[in-house]
Amino acid sequence: MTSLTGELIALVRAKAVSAADLEGAALFTLDALANSIGGRNSEPGRVLLSWAAGRPPQPSTQVFLAGALTHILETDDLHRASVTHPGCVVVPVVLALGARDRPDGVALLQAVLQGYEAMCRVGNAVGPAHYRIWHNTATCGPFGSAMAAASLLGLDAAQAQHALGNAGTQSAGLWQFLETSAMSKHLHAGRAAEAGLLAAELAAHGFTGPPAILEGAKGFFAGACPDARPQRVLADPQARWQLLETSIKPWPSCRHTHPVIDAALELHAWLAGRAIAHVRAEVYSATLDVCDRPHPDSEYAAKFSLSHCIAAALGDGRVDFASFNHASRERLGDLRARITAAVAEPYASAYPDEYWGARVEVTTLDGATMSVDRRACKGDPEAALTRAEMIDKARMLIAHGGFDADATEALIAAVLALPRGAADWASLQRALPAP
Repeated sequence: MTSLTGELIALVRAKAVSAADLEGAALFTLDALANSIGGRNSEPGRVLLSWAAGRPPQPSTQVFLAGALTHILETDDLHRASVTHPGCVVVPVVLALGARDRPDGVALLQAVLQGYEAMCRVGNAVGPAHYRIWHNTATCGPFGSAMAAASLLGLDAAQAQHALGNAGTQSAGLWQFLETSAMSKHLHAGRAAEAGLLAAELAAHGFTGPPAILEGAKGFFAGACPDARPQRVLADPQARWQLLETSIKPWPSCRHTHPVIDAALELHAWLAGRAIAHVRAEVYSATLDVCDRPHPDSEYAAKFSLSHCIAAALGDGRVDFASFNHASRERLGDLRARITAAVAEPYASAYPDEYWGARVEVTTLDGATMSVDRRACKGDPEAALTRAEMIDKARMLIAHGGFDADATEALIAAVLALPRGAADWASLQRALPAP
């Protein structure tokens, strides 16, 4: 039976993989693993690890934990067109299965590329209305984790279609957690990773899934996507891998805040200490839907506060983990109160297909005005972090997670060796959380 998932599998598996693609996949794998390790050093991370203590070290538990941990610090990657975080879903599955079955490094990275591709292509098609209620990483993620697992498990086309069918029927994840800064967002990533692995392993044993899970009358698009665009699943099959269209986050906050952070950092240098009278931000609608939090009462809420992120960038000239703690929230409160934001063009119409943009305008007490526009910000493919910057970011996150210098460097070296086929499992396995 011909189906959209079947055609998606064929498209993904037909894509050529170059040496440059493998190098890119290795850097994104390193970023995801570093985020997973860094996430252990957090309140939600400690809760998750406490829950897992004493459980058998099964791949499913490790995948769930690693996926959840990767999504905690808000520094994991982001694919703009699909509004998904693919690394936290795809990489844990690849590493856990790899640690069990020991494929070579190239096979691992091919699975990463295929997982990103499936997850992002489904995400490209869900439509903007879906994102207002549903968390795309949670709902589109199972397709990516199932595709990656199908690659490493050697599933044929029919088995892979069953895997994606049963992955899609597990799609879930609602934005309601933002109302109280609950920890559910991390659960979303972990479950999306685990769901795809389960679906693929069951398919390997002959467990069937619905072929038309995407386009069927009672399928994913019909149930959760009022303005779905199914044609985007298969659009432009010769385009470069979706992984290479994914942004790496340089700042530990919601990705919707990054255009204003990038603009505000430039304005900080222009201010040169002058007092601020007022700040106005012009953004797209999703920014306010998710990040309109002028009075953040927790570290997590501050990471989803547009005004706090602007205040940190303008006031301090930097945005890092310390920017969101209690002392920083108190110190920046007065500046936050002078910041207003509104949806405006061209940013509203350009999101998410063309760019995620913003404009920040500062007026000083002496009457001077300066504005900065951002249509691509640091970490986007158009303004990508360098290889050295990505390695430095990984080094910081891994150390934040408690690894010593030797273990950190060994893990970095092991991941960067994967494109050459090497797989140093003594180092790579340390990136998996031990239940």
